[in-house]
This record gives sequence, structure tokens and C-alpha cells, in this order.
Amino acid sequence: MKRSRAVSFAVLAAVYVLAGGAGVAIYLFLPLPVWLALLIADVAATLITFVFSLIFKNASVYDPYWSVQPIVIVVVCACLHAPAAVNVLPLAAILIWGMRLTANWAYTFHGLEHQDWRYTMLAQKTGKLYFFVNLVGIHLVPTLVVYGCVLPAVYTYLEAPAFNAGSAVFFCVSLLAVLLQGTADFEMHRFRRRKTGGFIRDGLWKYSRHPNYLGEILMWWGVGGAAVCLMPHNWWLLAGAFANTLLFLFVSIPLADGHQARKEGFALYKKNTRMLLPLYKKQRTEQEQQEQPE
Repeated sequence: MKRSRAVSFAVLAAVYVLAGGAGVAIYLFLPLPVWLALLIADVAATLITFVFSLIFKNASVYDPYWSVQPIVIVVVCACLHAPAAVNVLPLAAILIWGMRLTANWAYTFHGLEHQDWRYTMLAQKTGKLYFFVNLVGIHLVPTLVVYGCVLPAVYTYLEAPAFNAGSAVFFCVSLLAVLLQGTADFEMHRFRRRKTGGFIRDGLWKYSRHPNYLGEILMWWGVGGAAVCLMPHNWWLLAGAFANTLLFLFVSIPLADGHQARKEGFALYKKNTRMLLPLYKKQRTEQEQQEQPE
């Protein structure tokens, strides 16, 4: 039976309340170090989401988790630990980022009958192995990456370090990343409404093939950099931002470019447009592209 978009929203909201509630309960009752209790709770919430993705036969049940998970984590930290002035910066950055990204997901959400093309492609390519690809590649790996990205903010609550100017600079990096990502998404939505096809060549997309991904990468370098400025001895907290960067460079971007490559003219578009940084690049004509030696 086809579900309406509103019903699909309600179903997913119930799934996330259940997963989030279970995760918070597990975190509160585990007598373990914070980082470990948080990790176990996070994985448990992911597994609940995974079960529902199997029930609905749709891995896109997991899609909002990327932006909802960090909000839940920092809000729980804010409730359990007395917030100091220094905690306000990562809390604000993650809340602004998460609410905007979740709103963007909601805007593009078509209902539980719709699954992201990447998951469908993986299911077709992996066949019987898709169960494990879905569990590990689609659910657990992103959860672990974002867990690593949020951990720097958690440690600012645990250690309550003294504020310094460096953390404020990296906070501005995170805000710039949110603005960059929001602008890129707005421009893409406007382009899709025109239904002109081809490649978007407006605004940030004129200079970068993936400005939205650049925003996502910068967001977590901002959070991690701010934490390391406050707590230099915890330099390892940058591991989450590093893993997130690798995920986009070696998984998300190649998948997106491979999908776009089906369109005529992609080779020239790729030559004329940088992958991430929205900087000017000398434009080549189709004739110059054809004359380029192999």
C-alpha cells in the first residue's frame, strides 16, 4: 500500500524517537567511560534504525540519522553537564548545522516508497551480499564516522577547558561551512525546479562540482579544530574530521561523479569544474577537449 508523505514522516519520526530513546537510556545506564558508553548507545540506535530499514525494505530510513545523531548527542551532553561559555560554541554550531541539514532532508523526502539511488545501485551490484553492505557500509560506517566528528564537542563538556581565540576562529569555520552548504543546497533546489537537465552552472556550482560536500567537510574540521585549540593534548580528536574527509573523497564524490557521468558532456564539465574548492578554472571548449591527447 502506498503511504502518503505525511504518513511516512510520522512513521520515521516514531522510528527515530524509539532509536533515540533507546540510545539515551543505554548511555545513561552503562557504567562505562563516556566515550565508550556513547559509542555503544550510538551503535544500538543505529541497529534499531537498521531493523526498520529491513522492515520497510528501504535503506533510506537511515538518511536523517546523519544529522539527527549529533543533535541528540550534544543536547544530552548539555543536559547532563553544566554548560560553560566555551561549550556554547560547539553546541550552537552543531544545532544550526543539524537543524538545517535535517530540514533539507525533509524538503527532499518523497516518502518511504522512495530509496536513494545509491542504495538501489549497491543492492543491484552486490546481490546476496547486500544485507552486509547495508548493515556495515550504509549504516555502521557513517555512524562511526559521525560519532568521531561529534566526539570533540563531547570532550569540551567533559573537560570544560578555558576559552581561547583559536576556538572562536574554528567556530567561525563551522558557521561558514553551514552557510556554504545551505547556499549550495538552495542553488541545487532552484536548478532542479527549472527542470532544464544537464549540469548546474550557477553560483557555487559554477566553480565546484560538490560545494555541499565541501561544507560538510569544513563543518567537522571546524568542530574538531576548535576542540584541539581548547585541549591540545587531545589532538587525536581530529580523527573524526579526517575520517569524514576520506569518506567524501573516496566514497561519496566518486559515487556522485559516476552517477553524473551517465549524462552527455560530463567529461568536459569535469575538466572545467573543480571537484571541491569553488575557485575559478580556465574553461575548455568541446573542441579543445576532443583535441586533448589520451
